[in-house]
Amino acid sequence: MLERPCPECGFVAADVAVADVGAAVRETLPRWQVALARPGARERPHPGVWSTLEYGAHVRDVFRVFDGRLALMLAKDDPQFANWDQDAAALVDGYAHQDPAAVAAELTETGHAVAERFDAVTPGQHERPGRRSNGSVFTVRTLAGYFLHDVVHHLHDVNA
Repeated sequence: MLERPCPECGFVAADVAVADVGAAVRETLPRWQVALARPGARERPHPGVWSTLEYGAHVRDVFRVFDGRLALMLAKDDPQFANWDQDAAALVDGYAHQDPAAVAAELTETGHAVAERFDAVTPGQHERPGRRSNGSVFTVRTLAGYFLHDVVHHLHDVNA
């Protein structure tokens, strides 16, 4: 997803400028609020496809996880990120059973936090590396594109 457009949502992660991520995240927050306020937010559109509520809870946690990863990359040299199994998190944290209004509030709060962290990144920090537990290497720049794609793609999922 980092080198070519997403075939589903059309997002081009390689075109993401780190300096634009904070504003881009903030622009998604009202759209998430609207989606999570819909009457059918708890309903899965098809078996095996997450509901808007589940996607919202996931994005809230994406904001938390990537805020932590970015903080680590800015504070340490080439850190390894803790493993995060997003499917396990959905089950353990009971995404499907959470309150949509609470998820909307938490998503907004965590969205602003990660946006502020991206706003504070300086150009000299764009190439700082970090790595996932599977060995995949990211820079702050590539992490920004990967992260923002997840957020935008899931808005596409809930509005498709």
